[in-house]
Amino acid sequence: MIRVLAFLALLALVALGASWLADRPGEVAVIWQGYRIETSVAVLLAAVLALAFLLVCLWSLLHLVLRLPSVMSFASRARRRNRGYVAVSRGMVAVGAGDPLAARRHASDAERWLGREPLTLLLKAQAAQISGDRTGAEATFTDMLDDAETRVLGLRGLFVEARRKGDAVAARAYVTKAVELAPGVAWASEAMLEFQSAERDWRGALAKLEQRVALRTIDKGTAKRQRAVLLTADALDRADKEPEAALAAAQAAVKLAPDLVPASALAGRLLAASGKLRKAAKVLEASWKIDPHPDIAAAYLDIRHGDSTHDRLARAETLAKLKPRHPESTLAVAEAAIAAHEYARAKQALAPLLAERPTVRACLLMADIEEAEHGASAALRQWLGKAARAPRDATWMADGVTSDHWEPVSPVSGRLDAFQWVAPAEQIAHGRVHSDADAVLADGDERTVLLPAAPDDEPVSKDAFPAPATEASSPSPSTPPAITPVSPAPASSAEPAPVAAASGLSPEPAARPAGQGGAAASPEPPQAEPAGEASRVMKPESMPPEAKPALKATAEKAEMSTKRVSGPVVFPVARPPDDPGTEDVALDDPQAGERHPYMGRL
Repeated sequence: MIRVLAFLALLALVALGASWLADRPGEVAVIWQGYRIETSVAVLLAAVLALAFLLVCLWSLLHLVLRLPSVMSFASRARRRNRGYVAVSRGMVAVGAGDPLAARRHASDAERWLGREPLTLLLKAQAAQISGDRTGAEATFTDMLDDAETRVLGLRGLFVEARRKGDAVAARAYVTKAVELAPGVAWASEAMLEFQSAERDWRGALAKLEQRVALRTIDKGTAKRQRAVLLTADALDRADKEPEAALAAAQAAVKLAPDLVPASALAGRLLAASGKLRKAAKVLEASWKIDPHPDIAAAYLDIRHGDSTHDRLARAETLAKLKPRHPESTLAVAEAAIAAHEYARAKQALAPLLAERPTVRACLLMADIEEAEHGASAALRQWLGKAARAPRDATWMADGVTSDHWEPVSPVSGRLDAFQWVAPAEQIAHGRVHSDADAVLADGDERTVLLPAAPDDEPVSKDAFPAPATEASSPSPSTPPAITPVSPAPASSAEPAPVAAASGLSPEPAARPAGQGGAAASPEPPQAEPAGEASRVMKPESMPPEAKPALKATAEKAEMSTKRVSGPVVFPVARPPDDPGTEDVALDDPQAGERHPYMGRL
């Protein structure tokens, strides 16, 4: 609105001036070179304005002609820059998508259009990295060191490549240089902290951690946890030579991270060694309430040297009351009970774990109990076999590496606070164990049970397991011998001969009744068939057409059954021969096999 008003005011002034000149036309005479020019003042002003406008146009045209080469060069550079940035954008997308060919092509285009700019060098280095060209990537990162803007970026790239090659000396040198150039860079300070931790320079690592906190390159929670880990590592190294300083560091670590098990266990042991038993018990019990752990239980049971095994058992039960339903409480009580020879108490403690899916530790504890009570028995072998395929217990694990004790730094990546108390992943999922996996428990003295082959569509029932024969008895006429596979029954009793002829199997001989000579239960050996008998067997060619499909199906079924019984067929029993099952079976009871006919004689 203001501009409109200003324009209207200016227009009014121009109109007023023109009106004023029209009322006072005046006369102007110009005599030049013998010419006399006479005109009014208004015409003279109009001529001057037209001449000025013409001069401006001529000057502009002349300036454009003079600047035409530079204008054309600027347009060409703009097009090249635009193409270069498009190539950089597409190259970054290709790098993110993992397409090395496209990334290298776009990197080459970007370098051709833009030259050796920072973005071009970064794209070239990343394209070389995803293509596996480590030498090219290192050369590009080295070129970045010449420019102050990309020097830190080049140092990081060289650091990454040095770590990939396993050159710790070069990696440490690059990190040191990066820290000098940019102390606030997070990756450099973190890498320096990891190097100091790997070198077990705990005090230097603590100083570097404080520097990171001051520069705000790490959040407070992570810094608190790492400070506790470094204090615990320092205390572990100084526990033998400087127990007082180690105790102070361990207690400080417990205050920073109450759930850090190594700090609590070390603080409890050092307090107990200095005679402060109540403080040690208080620290260990507080840690046990947060996260029960075998190291805490071991330190709690060893809190006072010279105690009897029954005193240790009572202390384990006291500890278990703090976490009554936790598996570690159960295992701690069971281990203390076994050490005190209280095997019934140990079994009672392990019962809840055994009712679900016992782990390796639980199975091995049951094996220790069986060995202590009965020696090298079948039950001992059973529990050892179960332990071989039971779920593994939790252990200290970092980057796929397991350890029997806690370490502050991962041996693989050098990462601080990498070890976690976790259970390794199982190779076989729960409930997917092979059906005959219990066969590994057989150690040669159990009876091998051979069963008749059943058709694919008929499940094997319990009746298919023959009862074990004793030395004083002989096979029954109604029960086939355990080592003889039974031939499949014919399709119909009216045509036994065609089935035998088609399948290639001789019909099973009938058992001779008792009292007709020979052994009472011995099956009659097959008799030689007279020459004329074969002629009475109906051949498939002479059978009626409507009977051939049934004969063919019967023959195929007999052939499949023949393939299945070509060798000894071993079926796993309902449970391993030395598995007592849910009911208690005395291993030295001679009647155990008779009460459990499907287990075989132990």
